Amino acid sequence: MFMLMQDITKRLVVWAAVVTVISAIPAAMMFFGVEGWNWDLSDFALMGTVLFSVGLAYEVIARRSEKTVYRVALGVGLVAAFLLFWVNGAVGIIGSGDNPANWMYGAVFAVGLIGSLISRGKSRGMARTLFAAALVQMLVPVVALLIWPTQASWGEVGVVGVFVVNCIFALLFAGSGSLFLCAAYKENQN
Repeated sequence: MFMLMQDITKRLVVWAAVVTVISAIPAAMMFFGVEGWNWDLSDFALMGTVLFSVGLAYEVIARRSEKTVYRVALGVGLVAAFLLFWVNGAVGIIGSGDNPANWMYGAVFAVGLIGSLISRGKSRGMARTLFAAALVQMLVPVVALLIWPTQASWGEVGVVGVFVVNCIFALLFAGSGSLFLCAAYKENQN
């Protein structure tokens, strides 16, 4: 029992340090007066809640496997989802954060959540889920282009830049899916 409490305390300290360090980035930017970094308390509360949720999801799901590759795959997928949330929420991917096309990225999170629940965290199902998330990630700008061909503001980066950003996120999700496939292969070998 004492060892379990010690492990839980150690993990809480680690996650508290992670949240503190990541929260220090916007705080430092505000302190030094960097333009565009004017967060209020609700922004810090939201980011802290999201970071805590990502950490909690990792801790709960990572216990499903002793395999390092499974844990790395989970970490990559959660980091990709966190970064997608942060970038899309802060500045938007398609044009500005006000562009309604950015709401379509919620489908990526829905695919991830539903797929994780259906697969119950098993490696092969998680691989399919992450590959599906990568596909949905790439479909969002295509659908936005079809729905709002002239009305959508694609921002300074333009359509090509938006597709490049989406490719980066899709590669992170696909990389996580590939790692989950490796974990499934290793589980079948045992």
